[in-house]
Amino acid sequence: MMSARSRFIVVTAATVFTMAVTASLGFWQLDRARQKIELQNQINQRAEWPAWQNSQLLQGSDPGEGLHRPVQLQGQWVSESSVFLDNRQMGARNGFILVTPLKLAGSGRAVLVQRGWVPRDFIDRSRVPAIDTPAGEVVVEGRLAPPPGKLYELGEAGTGPIRQNIDLAAFARETALDLLEFSVQQTGASPEGLLRAWPKPALGVDKHHGYAFQWFGLCALASVLYVWFQFISPRRKRISHGTDA
Repeated sequence: MMSARSRFIVVTAATVFTMAVTASLGFWQLDRARQKIELQNQINQRAEWPAWQNSQLLQGSDPGEGLHRPVQLQGQWVSESSVFLDNRQMGARNGFILVTPLKLAGSGRAVLVQRGWVPRDFIDRSRVPAIDTPAGEVVVEGRLAPPPGKLYELGEAGTGPIRQNIDLAAFARETALDLLEFSVQQTGASPEGLLRAWPKPALGVDKHHGYAFQWFGLCALASVLYVWFQFISPRRKRISHGTDA
């Protein structure tokens, strides 16, 4: 049977280990939050940079370096390849995000443009709204963004004007377009009635702070339980039995 001294050593070692692990995880979460804050500041700074034109966008710009900065692009809409991404929310309302490729002037390349949000027809879910797409050369203002986010979908990405997701490589093969690796979220007023209240990138800083609080809370709980069961509770028992001096 384990002696009282041996039991004390084991419990102390287990408590120290638990506190070290939980405190380390708490500090790791705080460091992740710091990294996300730095990334958010970088995104905010990029939003103030001068807008890229076609030539700057096409000169081998790194998507990671260019994301979230303004662009002002010239090109022609590939309207026949427009896609309505289903189950997309904006302003707590459900509807479509209209995505149309833009073939860049002076180049054989194209970029997907997230043109804006429209509500869906809840009576006829297969009906898409009629959105005017100007012919000829247009100027598109917006900001560089990752490809449209993907929602959970059973099976492979579908085809047709209404889709749950767009797989960039598959869509490039389908449309025979040489697509860039990122997209553009169009900004400014929309004469077509599209809503463009794009949400800011969700970096999850609050989540990391919440996790850090939980880990530090567990660390503090381990220390309190240790002090209670190793010192306070035994002393109270000795006092109650009249054995404590």
